[in-house]
Amino acid sequence: MTSFRDLPSIDALLRAGHDLVARYGHARTVEALRQTVEEARQALAAGASPPDQDALLAQAEARLAQDAQPSLRPVINATGVIIHTNLGRAPLSAAALAAMQAVAAGYSTLEYDLEAGARGQRDTHIERLLRAVTGAPAGMVVNNNAAGVLLALSALAAGRQAIISRGQLIEIGGAFRIPDVMRQSGAQMVEVGTTNRTRLDDYANAITPETALIVRAHPSNFRVVGFTESVPLDALTALAHARGLPVLDDLGSGALLDTGAFGLAHEPTVQESLSAGADLVLFSGDKLLGGPQAGVLVGRVDLIERLRRHPLARAIRPDKLALAALAATLEHYRRGEALEQVPVWRMISLSPDAIRARAERWAAAVPGEIVRAESTVGGGSLPGETLPTWAFAPRVAQPNTAADRLRHADPPVIARVADDRLLLDPRTVLPEQDDALIVALHALTASEG
Repeated sequence: MTSFRDLPSIDALLRAGHDLVARYGHARTVEALRQTVEEARQALAAGASPPDQDALLAQAEARLAQDAQPSLRPVINATGVIIHTNLGRAPLSAAALAAMQAVAAGYSTLEYDLEAGARGQRDTHIERLLRAVTGAPAGMVVNNNAAGVLLALSALAAGRQAIISRGQLIEIGGAFRIPDVMRQSGAQMVEVGTTNRTRLDDYANAITPETALIVRAHPSNFRVVGFTESVPLDALTALAHARGLPVLDDLGSGALLDTGAFGLAHEPTVQESLSAGADLVLFSGDKLLGGPQAGVLVGRVDLIERLRRHPLARAIRPDKLALAALAATLEHYRRGEALEQVPVWRMISLSPDAIRARAERWAAAVPGEIVRAESTVGGGSLPGETLPTWAFAPRVAQPNTAADRLRHADPPVIARVADDRLLLDPRTVLPEQDDALIVALHALTASEG
């Protein structure tokens, strides 16, 4: 009769698995062996045969290898969603990666002025590029756009009124709501107009001696259609300036190039906002800009200086890695090479023929077919807008099961299922990931058998 005594002891397994101790450490190996033996005990109690020593060691090794995998891992994005919030938003350019590595490997001039031989400011590394690319007279960077909105309202409107249209009381991912941020900043929110219609008179009638500024929040992640009306930014800034008030324009996505040139709806650009008279423009670094997570603020010199001096600015400042990557990304725009070098724009501008050629390469290696599909920009940008694409549909019996297996590949492959097909969109797969993707697809089709 089989008993628990038929299982080897932890000491015996440690002696036999000394290589596991060398790779993973004594404490972690002991814990993995204990968990493995406990599972074997439970199986024995249910009537299973006792596993031999080699089987137990193999199970413990698999457990240790799984535990050693970092939870934050690179994946292959085959979903066709270009700015995929859950997958890290914008991938960085080679130059941005190199810039991060350069400053991470040792010391840097983060807050050191080489000419003066004294302490400097970290914003100086970015401000000249922001001025060159956007045309703004001044600029600064914080750790994300939500922080930028909080800082601007705290510094410019705490204890006073901030006017905003009801149709712009937006919520973005993670339950970030404009009304909540306004309350947190200490500003008193004054809503004008209705959800679908706001006129210039609504703003004009709401201005009082307690008004600090007017806020415009671009609805980048939804669209209101039908019986609607909104105030053009240039008309809003003209009213505000006539009353001695600044206008804060929260663009969110941060487009520096015209999305309309690629068959998409036009997304307001930073340059257009500044040209229309906005005094302070805020946007994200890791959406349509195509850089690292950051909140970018550009506009009037006096307003930027007030923000820099606010105590909150230090708490939300970016680190050296984000600054290095953002500077390298902005340099692509200054050189006019963003379409070729910034991955987000390279993906947006890809031609259907180029995408199909990638899909055909996959189809030549793995059984399947090439089908018409749609890519999306994602990241709360250009809601409802799609780009025509060609997707590869590998021949699988159960698309959802196959998608799960791809998620457990190394590296994980994130695909999508539509119309009872497993679809992989070449638009969002980086060219250097093709070989790894084909290996994962080979393993998948082999398991289908």
